[in-house]
Amino acid sequence: MNLVSYEFVACQAANKGVLILSEFAGAAQSLGAGAILVNPWNVAEVASSIGYALNMSADEREKRHHHNFLHVTTHTSQGWAETFVSELNETIVEAQLRSRQIPPPLPIEAAVDRYACSNNRLLILGFDATLTEPLDALWRKGNQIKELKHKIRSDLREPLRKLCEDPKTTVLVLSGSNRNALDNNFGDFNLWLAAENGIFLRATMGEWMMTMPENTSMDWVDSVKHVFEYFTQRTPRSHFELRETSLIWDYRYSDAEFGRLQARDLLMHLWTGPISNLSLDVVQGSQSIEVRSVGVTKGAAIDRILGEIVHNKGMKEPIDYVLCMGHFLAKDEDIYSYFELMLPSETPTSSSSQVPTPFGTPTAGSSAAPLKKQHSLSPGKKSSFIGESMLDPMMGADRMSLLEGSSLINLQAENYFSCSVARKRSKSRYLLRSSDEVLELLRGMANHC
Repeated sequence: MNLVSYEFVACQAANKGVLILSEFAGAAQSLGAGAILVNPWNVAEVASSIGYALNMSADEREKRHHHNFLHVTTHTSQGWAETFVSELNETIVEAQLRSRQIPPPLPIEAAVDRYACSNNRLLILGFDATLTEPLDALWRKGNQIKELKHKIRSDLREPLRKLCEDPKTTVLVLSGSNRNALDNNFGDFNLWLAAENGIFLRATMGEWMMTMPENTSMDWVDSVKHVFEYFTQRTPRSHFELRETSLIWDYRYSDAEFGRLQARDLLMHLWTGPISNLSLDVVQGSQSIEVRSVGVTKGAAIDRILGEIVHNKGMKEPIDYVLCMGHFLAKDEDIYSYFELMLPSETPTSSSSQVPTPFGTPTAGSSAAPLKKQHSLSPGKKSSFIGESMLDPMMGADRMSLLEGSSLINLQAENYFSCSVARKRSKSRYLLRSSDEVLELLRGMANHC
């Protein structure tokens, strides 16, 4: 059997015995470089190989054995099992992406009309690929390295400013980007910023706060950073970003096919190495890989964010219109589900409604598990990484009761618009094909301010 050849190599650490192996054996593909391969049906060749092995010099025996011994000790059954499981994980992710429905295009005119008829609106906007220049436009500029720091589209600034100045409208930019990126792009707007998937929060007129759960350790950062550095050096035009609560490796500017191959190898290195026994999420984007703590998603943070906004603004009137759109990763699309659970279980039909029924709309009588609400908010520190217990101990039960953002949401189905931007497979209700359509939508809303 093939395993006998592996066992022989493992047992010859002291004697450095020579392996003579049939070229037809499966093990010849992995041990052939250090073994003497023969055709077992050629008796003369077998006899000659045995004589060669018996008279082989000690130096050659050492080199041949070292090569095979290294392969046997590194390609273990545990390594095979971990690789097999990682392949299964990839298959599950791919199957989930294929099974998602393609949302219909957003009826922009209907969304603007419902906005105009509402009294307390909430706009949740992503940043990258939503409010920024399209990727192909950046590529045509010829120097993609300078464009790695995304900037808001210049033609979006005026309509966004009008929306921010409307007293009936609250604008929240919710992004995976770091705090500096959001400060540089939106510091002169009157809106709310949520950085690193909602971990950090501030009104542009206030200071940064954090919504980090307690006892979140970042001890894993250095080991993951080492893997990302290794693949960045070996993948031209790729780069990685070290954030305060996560790391992301981006290969959108690399050769597409080579980038995918490198991404597959990087995932195998992560799952079989530094994060194999850690409570971390590996989030795969279309051309990126992000490592973050388990439970850090936009959907997990939105309740705490809304609670702080409601408390800070002294909001009394219920929120009756929500637009949530962005180029969100699949892991972060739980934010769409958050608002779906706020809708009435039975939506009365109305002949006057101009909003078409989207894909994925919950049917009457359908049930969903309630969200687990965690409320922990404290002033953020300007450290490079988040340590343990950075939460404000002064926050007691009285403050917690004020942070129920969902209590002020009175949303009807026709006034909720979840839109994926340039991401066809999505859990959202609608689709916007590019940031150009985002511009058209925001301009339409701004005309009613």
